[in-house]
Amino acid sequence: MSRIAVIGGGPGGMMAAVAAAEKGHRVDLFDSNEKLGKKLYITGKGRCNLTNAVDISDYFDNIVHNHSFLYSALYSYTNTDFMAFLEKNGVPLKIERGDRVFPVSDKSSDVIGAFKMALKHNRCQVHLNTKITGLLIENNNINGILLENGEKRNYDAVILATGGKSYPSTGSDGNAFKILKKYGHEITSLAPGLVPINTKEDWPRDLQGLSLKNVTLTLSKKTPKGQKKVKSMLGEMLFTHFGISGPLVLSLSSDMSGDIKDYSLELDLKPALSMEQMDARIQRDFLKYQNKDFGNALGDLLPAKMIPVMVDLSGIDPAAKVNQITKEQRNKLVACFKQLKIGIAGLRDFNEAIITVGGVNVKEVDPGTMESKRVKNLYIAGEMLDVDALTGGYNIQIAVSTGWLAGNAVE
Repeated sequence: MSRIAVIGGGPGGMMAAVAAAEKGHRVDLFDSNEKLGKKLYITGKGRCNLTNAVDISDYFDNIVHNHSFLYSALYSYTNTDFMAFLEKNGVPLKIERGDRVFPVSDKSSDVIGAFKMALKHNRCQVHLNTKITGLLIENNNINGILLENGEKRNYDAVILATGGKSYPSTGSDGNAFKILKKYGHEITSLAPGLVPINTKEDWPRDLQGLSLKNVTLTLSKKTPKGQKKVKSMLGEMLFTHFGISGPLVLSLSSDMSGDIKDYSLELDLKPALSMEQMDARIQRDFLKYQNKDFGNALGDLLPAKMIPVMVDLSGIDPAAKVNQITKEQRNKLVACFKQLKIGIAGLRDFNEAIITVGGVNVKEVDPGTMESKRVKNLYIAGEMLDVDALTGGYNIQIAVSTGWLAGNAVE
């Protein structure tokens, strides 16, 4: 039986602690917050989208960086394993649109409660409000940890799962990266991931609070040869006081790197219709409302809040009678529905990012155990690693899978 320290009380750290304790080790779990799973409380707007129910082989299509590094972790501890763990610990689950998995209660606190139950059952000692400021390393072997109050504690192995830099108010302040750099670990460039976007135009702000479903958002990048399509996705987006957010926007933000000003977005409000079909649909509505003002003729096509914005973008006088609108004007309106341009002024910062892009270089971590290749008996899991995925529960699954692998590998 070994003494194990797990640093970080998020899903990766809690799962690592449970896995190590189930092997018979004595486990101390440390977290700088006043409670465990602080970031989980706000996941999925508090509902906690904890994993995704697609076949585990489909996970890799949703992992943006270094997906091959995660084969061992995700196949060793799968989404079905995690779901079984939660249900065993009293959390019935449900599957929603996009195969997203939530607790039936829609309460993230129930998921955290399941972890707490497992930690207690396996006699893990939890130390809250306890910050780790250093590691005790000798001859490239971990010997223990250094607490903020100066106290040194000896351990046979240490598992780091402190998260990245996103939502620093939840304890993910990136301090562990600084500690690892002291001992020779390479930390790749860190950037906000799954983050909302500031827009150049003001009109998205006029739509603050409006959510659009089943729309297509296309990300393009300026190249020496012209605009190049990066990715196009169908789903849901949200207008905010600074620009745009929602699942589509967050996912596409992970595909941007370098100079953000090189990127632009195009919104298709009616992806099920071709340009010609969109024109035909507008003509039917114009025939229906032929004696009305243009500003009052779009109610069947748009949410009420969006009508004045679209009227303005079309350049058509809202007081113009529908039966007087020219073909040229109608074509411009079709383009507004199908090819609505959105300029990107920049990304929001780490305070609003769901995850961190970048982290510990995965070439310096054993993918089969999560053990550092630079420091023996030091394990690294979760968001600290240079791996990240799209929205939909994939990132939490990565955290628990790598945490479980680390906890199961300690000797």
